[in-house]
Amino acid sequence: MSDATKGQALSGGVGGAAALEPLLREVLAALAEGARRRGGPLPARTPQELAAEVARAFAAEGERLGALSELLAYGSADPADPFCAAHLHCPPLAVAVAADLAVSALNPSLDSWDQAPAATALETSLLAELARLVGFGAAAAGVLTSGGTESNLMGLMLARDLAVGRSAGVRAELSGLPGGGPRLRIFASEAAHFSTRRAAALLGLGEDAVVAVPVDRELRMDAAALAGALRASAGRGELPVAVVATAGTTDTGAIDPLRACASLAAEHGAWLHVDAAYGGGALLSDRLAPLLDGLALADSVSLDWHKLGWQPAAAGVFLVRRAETYASLARRAAYLNPADDEEAGYPSLLGLSLRTTRRADAFKILVTLRRSGLGRLVEACHDLARHGAAAVRAHRRLELHADPVLTAFLFRYVPADPARSDEVNAGLRRRLLREGRAVVGRTELPGTGPGRVRLKLTLLNPHATPGDLDRLLAVVAAAGEAEESAS
Repeated sequence: MSDATKGQALSGGVGGAAALEPLLREVLAALAEGARRRGGPLPARTPQELAAEVARAFAAEGERLGALSELLAYGSADPADPFCAAHLHCPPLAVAVAADLAVSALNPSLDSWDQAPAATALETSLLAELARLVGFGAAAAGVLTSGGTESNLMGLMLARDLAVGRSAGVRAELSGLPGGGPRLRIFASEAAHFSTRRAAALLGLGEDAVVAVPVDRELRMDAAALAGALRASAGRGELPVAVVATAGTTDTGAIDPLRACASLAAEHGAWLHVDAAYGGGALLSDRLAPLLDGLALADSVSLDWHKLGWQPAAAGVFLVRRAETYASLARRAAYLNPADDEEAGYPSLLGLSLRTTRRADAFKILVTLRRSGLGRLVEACHDLARHGAAAVRAHRRLELHADPVLTAFLFRYVPADPARSDEVNAGLRRRLLREGRAVVGRTELPGTGPGRVRLKLTLLNPHATPGDLDRLLAVVAAAGEAEESAS
């Protein structure tokens, strides 16, 4: 096959697989060579140096699939490397990537049945299975999303529409927010994901509508503080739209008291949305699933299988406990889901999503969940986090913030001069990136003033070993000493 023919071949149809085969061989060889050149968790380049290399490759002419694939692999932060442990950025399972390739080749779109006949049925079946996993009954509904940010937006949108409908008797999705009514409020912990505030802004409530509820030292929402905040809000004549509970914060994996949050939300007539984008993976483990006790009481739930589910992004899931609460999102488009088609038995998922064109991300999740052993992968990462926490606790120059709940923990390097803690920890992380030695996370504890910067390990590689983690911590400590001396 000539380069021109390769560039114009289609991936579908009877000849699609044959057209893909030589291209895939080229890409796989390039991925291997790029990883070999990189030789670690990320390239030993500054951002400017890597950008210049990309610019040169971008300007080159000719068929560039292999060369650009090699550059992409070389210039990637590889979550399959044990020293790449900063974010909720998982190394995907090979079977999930293979399944994703099938979807890319066929390119079904879930906005109408006639674009995705089998995929429509597969997503419906998968969502019913995931609803049961969460603890929802047959009345549940949901959709695949781009991730937790989209799922959280959907949960708060439905909560807003329900609250406005009850209080003002208007449909916010049609008429907008009524003027002159009570101030609408959302309650979330200080450690909740930033997408909660972003959602409030997009929904016309304003970021200031989000009441930040204090957290304990492990960054869990304080239930007593939530109760007080709800009472104070009611005393001011405000309308509680939703309580957002987090099951797995991005920094520590903390899980809010779900049953207490559910009880308080119900007491004040508020929707309970649980952001379980990270912690939802615990449902796969017999050991860790009890941490999510009370999840089934939520009105809506976010899950992300591109975190503790080892899927290539995107693999988000949004679920509601009662399908009728989805009503404000329903839409009819004559060219996609005419009523007479649905009456004739041709289903449509259009009214379940904020998006129109939508790829069949359910397929890779369904294929992966059909394989046993995912719970053991979750527990392997949990064991690794516990080992790492113990190693930090025993290290003379490292300080643990709190024991891990899931697979992440915070710590810091302790310099001789405590006043330099933030400077040295921020600097050592950049030093490791610059040298291509490790990808370690960085965050800040709630509060004000110095001493809040912490390093973070988020352990999502089930094939990493305790020895790998010991070596990573040694590299971090050595970078801290080097940074301290250099400064």
